Amino acid sequence: MSLKDRLNSTSNNQAPKKQEADAIANIAPLSEEFAFLKEKLHSLLIEKVNSTPSWSNYNDDEQKELIRQFIEGQLNANFRSVPLNKSEKDKLIKEIIQEAKGFGPLDPLLEDPTISDILVNGAKNIYVEKNGKLYKTSIVFKDNNHLKNIIERIVSKIGRRIDEKSPMVDARLADGSRVNAIIPPLALDGPSLSIRRFKADAGTMESLLKWGSISKEMAEVLEAAVAARCNIVISGGTGAGKTTLLNSLSAKIPPGERIITIEDSAELSLQQEHIVRLETRPANIEGEGAITARDLVINSLRMRPDRIIIGECRGAETLDMLQAMNTGHDGSLTTLHANSPRDALSRLETMVMYSGIDLPERNIKNQIASAINIIIQVSRLQDGSRKVTKVSEIVGMEEGTITMQDIFVWEQTGTGAKTVMGMHVSTGVRPKFIERIKTRGIEVNNQYFDKNHRHTYLTRTTQVNTIQKEEPDPRLRMPSAPQKKITHADLDILKRLKR
Repeated sequence: MSLKDRLNSTSNNQAPKKQEADAIANIAPLSEEFAFLKEKLHSLLIEKVNSTPSWSNYNDDEQKELIRQFIEGQLNANFRSVPLNKSEKDKLIKEIIQEAKGFGPLDPLLEDPTISDILVNGAKNIYVEKNGKLYKTSIVFKDNNHLKNIIERIVSKIGRRIDEKSPMVDARLADGSRVNAIIPPLALDGPSLSIRRFKADAGTMESLLKWGSISKEMAEVLEAAVAARCNIVISGGTGAGKTTLLNSLSAKIPPGERIITIEDSAELSLQQEHIVRLETRPANIEGEGAITARDLVINSLRMRPDRIIIGECRGAETLDMLQAMNTGHDGSLTTLHANSPRDALSRLETMVMYSGIDLPERNIKNQIASAINIIIQVSRLQDGSRKVTKVSEIVGMEEGTITMQDIFVWEQTGTGAKTVMGMHVSTGVRPKFIERIKTRGIEVNNQYFDKNHRHTYLTRTTQVNTIQKEEPDPRLRMPSAPQKKITHADLDILKRLKR
């Protein structure tokens, strides 16, 4: 009779027999037998919770404390001979609490602030991204059903569902982390889960400056553009940092303005007080009741917004967004997927066509040219770092083509062992939106647009407001003049001069 069978045959209200206790005593933490013990205690906990009608009256902290007391009581009463030291006992209790109240094996990964992505490919393959690099972890789920239960727990907290009829879902965690899950029959190798996390300090411009994602001069110009109510589109690939930059720029919106955010899954963390957050809704089990981003954009126009922020443009809502930008809702911001500012314009044209309204191509381009002022391109480099690679201004139409001019660009100078080397530079073009900024009473140093101006960053220290000093190239330093040895004849000459 195996240990698992002996554990399962143990009565809930009776202590295990001596031979079973002796067998359990040889369990090593993290072994298969240890997993059986944890599973047994977890099942006892579930029965205890189900038989406690007042369980829902306790808050999370109280429930966790009750779980801890229950497990300790079971270990002292029924599993006393198990040789667990304090750290092993605490680990066992912590893992059971994670299974009951958290997200099981994912909790240690979610607690690690250095992890930016958690990728689960079935129950036995879990990868994480740290500093732009992927690593496989030793953490595993018990089986695919265990993983599916965790996914259901995640999506149920925000009123979403996932099952065979709806095998895909977008959700979010309490901290705003983005979650996507897909299960069989669409996922052939078991449930797949992707969690995109946001750093706690990623929503500030100071952090982007400290990481070298943007220069001080570029940040100052873009912040002034936001305050002057320029319409801005942030373009980039997956994981390039579009949402992070959007959060950083939105911090410069004056506090007296009414902001309405529209997202598929609420991820933005704006710091202003007067904010109305709207989120799309998928169809129910009957295929009805879906609320799209376009529905929310149309409705938001009746809510007296000063600015409309769309988390990401993906479809028909693009036309309504452009119309809003052209009808008194200046200062709106959005993101979209594209590899360059020119590609972003092509994508906008394509997404306008999703609206089903047959508009001439020239009219669509006119709408885009008159609505959008700035396109910011963000990219993820091969070393994993995120950079603002281009800041481009839309200047109008010329012979049926939208014309743009680059204001700032990232110039890569080489590739080191672990890093990509380069710098942000000015193109020498003075943007037209500077006049708009000045009419708002905001001053921007014109030297920032000088082609020979050298951009600066914040140092990677706790002194976030300290500007990094530019050291001259040692190869360009003039050699110091050799010191002449003073002789007795020189001393005599000096004495005569003094006389």
